[in-house]
Amino acid sequence: MRRALIVVDMQNDFVTGALGSEEGKKIVKPVEHKIREAIADGCDIIFTQDTHGEDYMDTQEGRKLPVPHCVKGTEGWKIIPELEPYAAESSCVEKPSFGSMELAQMAEKKGYQEICLIGLCTDICVISNAMLLKAALPEAVVEVDEKCCAGVTVESHKNALEAMKACQIDII
Repeated sequence: MRRALIVVDMQNDFVTGALGSEEGKKIVKPVEHKIREAIADGCDIIFTQDTHGEDYMDTQEGRKLPVPHCVKGTEGWKIIPELEPYAAESSCVEKPSFGSMELAQMAEKKGYQEICLIGLCTDICVISNAMLLKAALPEAVVEVDEKCCAGVTVESHKNALEAMKACQIDII
């Protein structure tokens, strides 16, 4: 059975940087543990990286979220130090927006039957990618580990989990 663990945007700017949060910091250890388990179980590991250019403030996202973050090549763009060794040994998808069509196409091409998503932010990038993966692979089991995710707020995290449940994405 083809299985994948998708580690969404565990980057410095989302944990300790420009858009960092206490909730993001709290999931670092559980995420690392989940990655180790997935490796031991023979799952493919895929990291995503929110990736913006120097022109971020001129983009639609920059106008709606005027906080420069994850500019390619900066410290904030890099995967957090605790997870960087795993990322170095895994596939990585740079994404200029919340969801990644490239990630969905990669998953479809590999024919994953089970996909688990973890990371940041539940209510933006995790939900966007979970929906794209479910659309690309409607018969695959797509799940989100709520203990390994954090949202912009605790409430928006919970709302995103409920929305994903309604779309046949399993919350574990």
